[in-house]
This record gives sequence, structure tokens and C-alpha cells, in this order.
Amino acid sequence: MSTKLTPGKLAGLKSVSNERGVIAAAAMDQRGSLKKSLAKEKGVAEMPDSALEEFKILVTEVLTKHASAILLDPEYGLPASKRRNGKGLLLAYEKTGYDAALPGRLPDLLDVWSVRRLKEAGADCIKILLYYTPFEKSPINDLKHAWVERIGDECRAHDIPFFLETVGYAVHGEDEKSVEYAKRKPDVVTGSMEEFGKERYGVDVLKVEVPIQMEFVAGTRAFKGEQAYTRAEALEHFRIAASSTHKPFIYLSAGVSNPVFIETLELAAESGTTFNGVLCGRATWKDGIAVYAKQGAKAFEDWLNTEGVKNIENVNQALKAAHSWYDKVGLKAEAFV
Repeated sequence: MSTKLTPGKLAGLKSVSNERGVIAAAAMDQRGSLKKSLAKEKGVAEMPDSALEEFKILVTEVLTKHASAILLDPEYGLPASKRRNGKGLLLAYEKTGYDAALPGRLPDLLDVWSVRRLKEAGADCIKILLYYTPFEKSPINDLKHAWVERIGDECRAHDIPFFLETVGYAVHGEDEKSVEYAKRKPDVVTGSMEEFGKERYGVDVLKVEVPIQMEFVAGTRAFKGEQAYTRAEALEHFRIAASSTHKPFIYLSAGVSNPVFIETLELAAESGTTFNGVLCGRATWKDGIAVYAKQGAKAFEDWLNTEGVKNIENVNQALKAAHSWYDKVGLKAEAFV
């Protein structure tokens, strides 16, 4: 089943994709977590906003030469958005993090932004991050469902693509880094993809976690000795999650290292899933945080031009296995050109 795209949504998706119709995008919308990491590496209590802006400018300037698009936030990322080498722009619409004092990791939108304003600021697509698990209490998930419906309608009204990123979490008391949670993760990811693939939400691209934790997959380079799944089971989890939606979907790197993310994409390819690209952030630039904090902008720029480029080229190589999203929206490849 394919969804017919409106002209604005089609144009937006084209602008963030490569010539094959694959989304090979870099992500640089981290805010709170990045600020903390930079301060920690520098050994100070807090970093100024100008440091975040500079960090984002450098990442954008270098990495968009090797990406089809960049994801930024409108709080610190707008100066960087002017330096993206003519590539597509996704802008984040949600506030960073969540209120840990409240149950359910409820989301919130940026106060002085709307889809109209993000589009006016140059966004080709709108991105939302939602912490979600099908196992959460119904009243909490009901709030989240209504919230996503509103954003979907806002994106429809402004005819701009809606990328929804879902990140799972534990509600059964287990540690999210544990083998117990790793065993539950396939159901969390599959259930989220199934839910938000429904037409009522108006999501155009699902930005999803891979349905397994690599360090618990026996027989992989990332395996650390404790097993949640055999290699064959992991491949099957990829297939089951992928078959739970007809929507285009892309994988996020979820903070893993570059080698682990590359092996993850190799596994996705081996499983035969029709994934449509990536939005990859920390797996390309995370190791440069200490360089920027301790040695400054010039050293970080040099690092990006060597190690950062190497990291993103590794991702691009792995993306040869990704599929175009044209088929999923009923487009012929030649209609795209």
C-alpha cells in the first residue's frame, strides 16, 4: 500500500534525499545532552550558547558535503543552517529532553515555534522526537497519540513532510542497558512503527531505532558476551519490524559508535529490510566533542575533515543497501528526476 504525496511533501522529501531517493542525512539537533558533554570535557559547569552554535556550524559545514541533508534545532542551529552546502534541512520542533519528575516522558513543543515558523526559517521537513513504548499506561499513550495527531495536521496544513522519531524506554523496571530490556526492545520498536504508520497521524517518514541491541547479538563484532538473540533471531526481528508499516522508514544511530552503527546497517542489509536511509548524528561526530572542548574550533574542524568525514563515508558505504522511498509512496524512479 502506498500513500500519495502532495506536491509540498514530495518536494520536501526530494530535498533531503540523494539522487537514489535514499535519505543520507546527518543529525545535529542535540541540545541539552551536547551542552553537558562539552562542559564535562572542558571541565566547566556550563558552556555558553555560542559554543553550541559554533560546534553545530562546524559539523554542518564539513559533513553536509557528504550528506543529503542535515537535521538541526531552531534554538542553536539556525546559524549553521546557512552553511549547509545547498543540502536539505530538517528542523526539530520539540523541546530537548523531558521532565523527569513526571511519569511517561511526556513531550513538549518549542514555545516560540510552529510548523509555519519552521518552514519560514527554511525547513524542508519537520522532525519530532517522541519517547514511546506500546507498554506504557493507556492514558499516557493517549496523550502522546493526540499530540502526534496535532503535529501531523499542522504539517498537512503547511504541506511539509513530517518525520517522527520514536525512542523506546523501559516501563517494567529493567535497566535500559540490560539484556532484559534488549529482549523486549523488538516489541517496543515494532509496536511503535505499527502505531505511527497509521494514516491518522500524517507521518511521512518514521525515524526508528533498530529493533535489537547490537552488543547482545551473538556472532557480531559488537557482541559483549551476554546473549539476548542469535544472529538469525536478530535478522528476523529486523524483518518483523520492517513489515509492521508501509511507510518509508530510516534508522537512527542512537548514540552508538561508528563501527557499531556500520555493523548494524550491515545486519539490516543482510535481513533484507527495505529501509530508506539514516539520520545519523553521534556516530559521526561524537568523538570530536573532546577535541572541540579541549583544543578549540580549529582542531575540531581538522578532526571533522579527517575522522568525521571517514565516519560519514563509512555510513554512506553501508547505505548502498538502502532502498529508495519512491516505491513506498507510489512513485516511479524516473518521475523523481
